[in-house]
Amino acid sequence: MEIRKIVTLMDETLIEGGKKVYPPTRRAAVLAVIKNPYAGKYVEDLSELMETGEKLGTLLGEACVKALGISPEKAESYGKGAIVGADGELEHAAAILHPKLGKPFREALGGGKSIIPSAKKMGTPGTELDVPVHYKDAAFVRTHFDAMPVRCYDAPKSDEIVVALVVTDSGRPHPRIGGLTIEEAEKKDGLR
Repeated sequence: MEIRKIVTLMDETLIEGGKKVYPPTRRAAVLAVIKNPYAGKYVEDLSELMETGEKLGTLLGEACVKALGISPEKAESYGKGAIVGADGELEHAAAILHPKLGKPFREALGGGKSIIPSAKKMGTPGTELDVPVHYKDAAFVRTHFDAMPVRCYDAPKSDEIVVALVVTDSGRPHPRIGGLTIEEAEKKDGLR
């Protein structure tokens, strides 16, 4: 795995809808800009990118927790995404995000039973991606349905992939649409 750069993004919402948010809601994204070893050619075996995903699950997951300044168990929501440069394929993003990234990402957050929502797209330098997130132990907790926009001004180049992990320490500010709450969630099957 060749990493050209790592970008950390963090936002903290203090006021939403004219009302103070206490405690503030915080979201962190950490992006790795990596060389795509399969750029410009079709390759049947994508195992190198699968192994890269496993490494990035730990590296970026731990970096998100550090950016938020919380213990891993305090992480509430998660999500993942990737932007592939023009000489790559969407399947290259899938190889990173799906087979092996999840387990180490969950471990970096002290667990997580829910599926990790994801997004992938092709792009050029500066392309923005909305990385979806939801509550890490029960996907149907509506207060945590959200997304964080991420971008890197100089990536991906045509032979690169931008891989992004997002972690939050809370749900949306002032949630009030009802539905399953964290307190009500059974946190057994990853759904409810």
